[in-house]
Amino acid sequence: MLSEFKEFAFKGSLLDVAVGFVLGVAFATVVTSLVADVLTPFIGAIFGQPDFSGLSIEIGGASILYGNFINALISFLLVALALFLFVVKPYNALTARQKSGQEPELQPSEDIVLLREIRDALRQQT
Repeated sequence: MLSEFKEFAFKGSLLDVAVGFVLGVAFATVVTSLVADVLTPFIGAIFGQPDFSGLSIEIGGASILYGNFINALISFLLVALALFLFVVKPYNALTARQKSGQEPELQPSEDIVLLREIRDALRQQT
């Protein structure tokens, strides 16, 4: 049982998933910071109030904190926009370029060119 667990835990695919998860968490931190520290203050500069958490309605002794919902909604939209602009669009452009065959061909190094010339010269001599 221990060997089966060891085999499962150290499979390449599981390690790939773990690395992807850790990178995803780190990327989420970057996107959250982009939204909280850059985009939200920018919206606040345009519209005058970046934080809506103080907005509420009192109905029958209960407070409806619709400002928190507005903050969460704006945050969600900004995260979605950031992911779309910085991940989805570049990825789609890259895959479209690869599919259309516009991928630039790498020029062989000078060593490879010389070796090919030598190979071709040797073929001509025989």
